Amino acid sequence: MNHNHPYAGTGVAIVTPFLENGELDTASLEKLVNHLVDGGVEYIVALGTTGENPTLNKAERQQVYSLVNQFNNGRIKLVAGIGGNDTRAVVESMQSFDLTGYSAILSVSPYYNKPNNEGLFQHYKAINDNAPLPIIMYNVPGRTGMNVNVATTLRIARECKNIIATKEASGNVEQIMQIIKDKPEGFEVISGDDGITLPIMACGAIGVISVVGNAYPKLISDMVRLCLQGKFVESRPAHEKMLPLISSMFAEGNPSGVKAYLSALGITKNTFRLPVVGVSDALMQTIQSLMKSV
Repeated sequence: MNHNHPYAGTGVAIVTPFLENGELDTASLEKLVNHLVDGGVEYIVALGTTGENPTLNKAERQQVYSLVNQFNNGRIKLVAGIGGNDTRAVVESMQSFDLTGYSAILSVSPYYNKPNNEGLFQHYKAINDNAPLPIIMYNVPGRTGMNVNVATTLRIARECKNIIATKEASGNVEQIMQIIKDKPEGFEVISGDDGITLPIMACGAIGVISVVGNAYPKLISDMVRLCLQGKFVESRPAHEKMLPLISSMFAEGNPSGVKAYLSALGITKNTFRLPVVGVSDALMQTIQSLMKSV
């Protein structure tokens, strides 16, 4: 595992805080960025899926990128989430946003269209060939409806030199281990699932892009640093402490769960843009009692 890779460690896919009227909540966004920097994470991912990016218009997305850069003020690395299911539009977006302060782009594989693996490869090849920054690809079949398989991931890794890592959220440990085993030098695997970060780091992944880290950045980043040092036994208590948090956080979908935690911690409000809604009262009670044990 490459400890010197620029995205070794813990990244957090941040939520986008909203006010009750549905507008961006810039004060809470600043609070969240400071919470993550203070919690010791290595980088922030702005406008991943957790950031409810499908419901932000272009001006709002630019505002989020710029504010996160302003609030971070050069303290840690920043990654911009820019993906979609229209390859041409993704390329256009990557080139038209002002990404001052950002050092990479996280780009999810195309969703809804369900292209075959050749189409997935060609999508990433087009992004690679037009990328203004290094790219972290992102495989999350549970959201996209398509798995970027081992052969395609390795082909992208070998042929697309601007694509420097994959965020793997397939949940398929066998697939992830195969990619780690056969990947070329300089291409790394990042966990996209909080719950299996420790085991796949034991197999050679270099860290996580976390959802839980919004609420508990220190818990996650301390665990990941222990894993990077090969101290897997020592990292287990944090991993085990995280498991009930994770199951409650995803029980009614993301970011509903993580915003419930953040609102209980007083960092953001428990507000969303449709079609995302808040968690049920029953789950909120479970979350509040779980928080006492952290």
